[in-house]
Amino acid sequence: MTLKEAREGLANQNVCLEEMVAKRTQELAATQDITILCMTSLAETRDNETGNHIRRTQHYVRALAEYLKTDPKFKADLDPRTIELLFKSAPLHDIGKVGIPDNILLKPGKLTAEEFTIMKKHPGYGREAMVKAERSLAAEGTSIGDDSFLKFAADIAYYHHEKWDGSGYPEGLKGTAIPLSARLMAVADVYDALTCKRVYKLPFTHEKTLEIMLDGKGLHFDPDILEAFMAISDQFQEISKTFSDD
Repeated sequence: MTLKEAREGLANQNVCLEEMVAKRTQELAATQDITILCMTSLAETRDNETGNHIRRTQHYVRALAEYLKTDPKFKADLDPRTIELLFKSAPLHDIGKVGIPDNILLKPGKLTAEEFTIMKKHPGYGREAMVKAERSLAAEGTSIGDDSFLKFAADIAYYHHEKWDGSGYPEGLKGTAIPLSARLMAVADVYDALTCKRVYKLPFTHEKTLEIMLDGKGLHFDPDILEAFMAISDQFQEISKTFSDD
């Protein structure tokens, strides 16, 4: 074999390897999308407040992340891949509600203290589902990195009811101890809850919602993320109209 033939053979091998890697990457991406679709569809069958709520909140999260990606405080944590993973995993934030009994999940009035204690278990159920999915993939030989969408989904599901001042649940985390993904989701989730009709309330106007959320700056919400929200609140309003429940 000549040197030229050897080089050509090596080049062909490299091309084949690149094609195999590209194909495998596409397969993994498709698997992620199908997994998310199946899990969010499951959530929609249980909770009549999901549906477009899922779509709105994932777009809210992405809008916030895109705005904050140039901020020195967030730049290192909001690269393009991370923002895409946040967008993909955000729809799973309330997947744990599938474990909550209908008489509590669909109750039209205010929950009792005992009922609310049960409701507060849904973040744990959500994280448990993500952890089990990771373990299943690992058992099949699929490598799960620290930046997998399942890890983002687990953090969002488990921590999005935490509050900046430490008064949230399930662990009462405070400040930046709360994962960034969950701090973003907290703003997105509350905005949607306030502006939409629920079985227990009528919707607030966009303007009234901004007032209420501004009162939560540094209490419920990360002050920097809340400021970003206020700066792009018009985008939130447009997203809400685009994915309206009407």
